[in-house]
Amino acid sequence: MSSATPQDPSPAARSATAAEPHGGQPGGKHGGRHGEPPGRRSGQPGHHNGRPGCRSGRRCGQRRGRRLPIAGVLRLGRPSDIWFKPALSVIAAVAPPNLVLLALGRLDLAMYTMAGSLCALYAHNRPYAARARILAWVVLGMTAGLAVALLAAALTDDTVVLVTVGALLAAAQKTVCDATRLGPPANVVLTFISSAALFTPQTPGQVPGHLALALAAGAWAWLIGMAPGLLRPHGPERRATAHALNTAASHAATGGTGDDHARTRAAAAAAVHAAWQTLLTARATQSRRALERLVVRAEIALAAPADTDPARLRDWARDLRGTGPVPRPDDLVDDDELLGVEAELSTGRPPLWLRLGPLAPIAARTALGCALAGYASLALGIGRPYWALVTAASLYQANLTLTWSRGIQRVVGNLVGVLAFAALVPLAHLAQVALVLICLALNFGAEALISRNYWLGSVCVTPMALLITEFAQVQDPGRLITERLVDTLVGAVVGFVAAVAVTNRRAGDRLGHALTAVERAREQAARLLAEPHPAPGALESARRGLAAALVDLRATADAASGEWWQRALPEERVVAAEQSGHRTLAATVRRQGLLLGRDASTGAEDVRR
Repeated sequence: MSSATPQDPSPAARSATAAEPHGGQPGGKHGGRHGEPPGRRSGQPGHHNGRPGCRSGRRCGQRRGRRLPIAGVLRLGRPSDIWFKPALSVIAAVAPPNLVLLALGRLDLAMYTMAGSLCALYAHNRPYAARARILAWVVLGMTAGLAVALLAAALTDDTVVLVTVGALLAAAQKTVCDATRLGPPANVVLTFISSAALFTPQTPGQVPGHLALALAAGAWAWLIGMAPGLLRPHGPERRATAHALNTAASHAATGGTGDDHARTRAAAAAAVHAAWQTLLTARATQSRRALERLVVRAEIALAAPADTDPARLRDWARDLRGTGPVPRPDDLVDDDELLGVEAELSTGRPPLWLRLGPLAPIAARTALGCALAGYASLALGIGRPYWALVTAASLYQANLTLTWSRGIQRVVGNLVGVLAFAALVPLAHLAQVALVLICLALNFGAEALISRNYWLGSVCVTPMALLITEFAQVQDPGRLITERLVDTLVGAVVGFVAAVAVTNRRAGDRLGHALTAVERAREQAARLLAEPHPAPGALESARRGLAAALVDLRATADAASGEWWQRALPEERVVAAEQSGHRTLAATVRRQGLLLGRDASTGAEDVRR
């Protein structure tokens, strides 16, 4: 069941319809925060196949492969700051419907209610105004995928056709979730729901009732997701601001120098950008205005780390916990033009249909890998090919290197998970109420652990998925274990082979576009810095546009650096663009008078340097 950002970021299914750990974007709070792509950190010179990178900035025509990492793939990270929120939410969303069905003696219908209940896993980092919309779309998207699967199951029993439908649904769900930056648990929960439903016997007359159960449970999940807003209506915004302050403090602690400087700068820039995005999707209130001032302080730390007190930033971040008043810096220029969200951050995101194009290689990998994994499972005579299909779907990350890492995590988690199932199944067979309670505990454990590493969450998800198959009737544990192990290995191997076969050559093109965007944004900011009196709001708009472009460049470079066979990347040009871009950002901050005690007129001189 499980899922983080994002960050683009950005950024976790469980049941006989939804019991699999979610995907999510690497590097975010859920799903993949346990390691960075193996590309070089910004600030380090690039090399092409062992030779110095092209100083012209053009990509050379040579191609290169990537070493696939082993060390560190299973290393545990720090738990998410809000690990308990999705864990408690899923219990609150799943328990009432399951207990009602248990009391009615219809636990066989739990797969449909769990499909809706698991929507409570989404959007925990979003402000409540945005969360209401996102959760509604998730419930509708879940219902649409479930409807297609149930209709297919009712109209045909040809397993090859069903696997093909499942693969196409998985590719569509992956593409839409990535294009909309839905965040954890991303597409894997939706894919498991639809894939499991494909292999559940149906008649056309049963489909409306089963969809109604899923929608009702989805409505309950929507209420669960929105309920914390009654106690902490500004909780997500406060957490995003605190994260920006903490990462800026880590960058300020480097003093703007040292081996860690480039990494902390990129992390802080991403956190600050994410905080602005969060604030700008929240309702305009005095609390949001106060949080904006703190985000500006984080931006100042990025511009002048050597002149920033990291302890002070961390103190402000700590004060944002709970529901107390938002701290107000006493040395910050109260610039209404800067702090007001009337001049909202515009990242220039293209419409959804344009964002789908660059994701075509990932969609092709997902469709091909899921289909082949399902067909291979059928050829081996396994009764649940959707396990292999979902295993393949769960692998695909931003690039091949991360896909490889996710495959290892998936296999290890499933292997340990079947041992946990073997230990728990005697208890579950004591009574149906014991079965339900064990599954609820595993739900909680999956969400609590998956943010530390995907494989650790899978240890809870695997026995839960196996136990949920017994909601309708008791099954042979030995057979379940064998089928799960075989399907896991088949899905992981076939899915990864499909990822290797479908190369993502667009990764280099996207990096080129991101570089061009940064260079143009920097030129625009530099022109405004050179003007004695730029138009009101123009410099602020240019500064935020450049910050957004730099964040996108770093995310795109990380994704491209972990991709498989492709032309060598313009790494030195990326480093130069990042360095000059951050210098220009610092100059705009000084020009706007945000660095107290400094001469605002030094901005243009900083850019010339």
